[in-house]
Amino acid sequence: MDLYDGNLELKELQTLHGHTDRVWSLAWNPAASSPPQFASCSGDKTVRIWEQSPSSRSWHCKAVMEETHTRTVRSCAWSPSGKLLATASFDATTAIWENVGGDFECVSTLEGHENEVKSVAWNAGGTLLATCSRDKTVWIWEVMPGNEFECASVLQGHSQDVKMVKWHPTLDILFSCSYDNTIKVWAEDGTGDWHCVQTLGEANNGHSSTVWALSFNADGDKMVTCSDDLTLKIWETDITRIESGDDPAPWSHLCTLSGYHDRTIFSVHWSREGIIASGAADDAIRFFTESKDALVDGPSYKLLLKRDKAHDMDVNSVQWSPGENRLLASASDDGTIKMWELAALT
Repeated sequence: MDLYDGNLELKELQTLHGHTDRVWSLAWNPAASSPPQFASCSGDKTVRIWEQSPSSRSWHCKAVMEETHTRTVRSCAWSPSGKLLATASFDATTAIWENVGGDFECVSTLEGHENEVKSVAWNAGGTLLATCSRDKTVWIWEVMPGNEFECASVLQGHSQDVKMVKWHPTLDILFSCSYDNTIKVWAEDGTGDWHCVQTLGEANNGHSSTVWALSFNADGDKMVTCSDDLTLKIWETDITRIESGDDPAPWSHLCTLSGYHDRTIFSVHWSREGIIASGAADDAIRFFTESKDALVDGPSYKLLLKRDKAHDMDVNSVQWSPGENRLLASASDDGTIKMWELAALT
């Protein structure tokens, strides 16, 4: 199916109930394809594991992790192997869960942040974990044998609450976005020291308000960011220069998408086949793809599809399945998770 012919519709497959407060974040297990599986976390202090039934294709809650975090669980992320799940909480801790025969056990608790931990992310190799907090810092943890985690670096560069951390999909380069309106790019200098190699802000066509989230395309040479300024911005870099071992190539602003959401854009996710999904406080989900319009000078992106009132309240997270099918999960302040399929018009 050609993405550019526009013959697509968004089918709502199922609404998942279970959380008793807003659902903040979703994470698909990258290693679980049969059956597919994802985690959700909520203001109700719990984490839920959801799985699809192979026979009925419907989703059900397989496990509930509770009584570990004492406040809102804000973020969750699977290790690349799918064996460990990290959960970040407003109780200032990050918990590490291990799947032991289908049961999830908390095997480690990471402490150090002064207050709310907002986001957690694994690098592609599963050897490093990053966390960020309202305390303005980003921590990098080294994964040691026996489910031990050692703080390798505390990064101080943001002047406000750090909303999200995300590793580059193939390289050990870390990105953080913040209430200070910037995205920072962090790299290790070869001696074990981490430092900020670039700041993307208003001075280089960046955002003019809080940056909430970011996501990379499949090749890792483009990044999309979303903000309280109601825009999405596309950035690009020379990936071959980075992979050759040179200093990290700078990211440059490619284009800005504006006028598509009328309240804060909280979440953005780039699918493996090039579709960008965004979720916002206007309760809506939007889909974008690269435009093939020859009249436009340089790369540009167009609205592919939109769904108003996707949820009854703010859409906090949109996440594409890592599988082949165009399956999207969304999470909301309304306490529900919805499963969607981007399908050909029938």
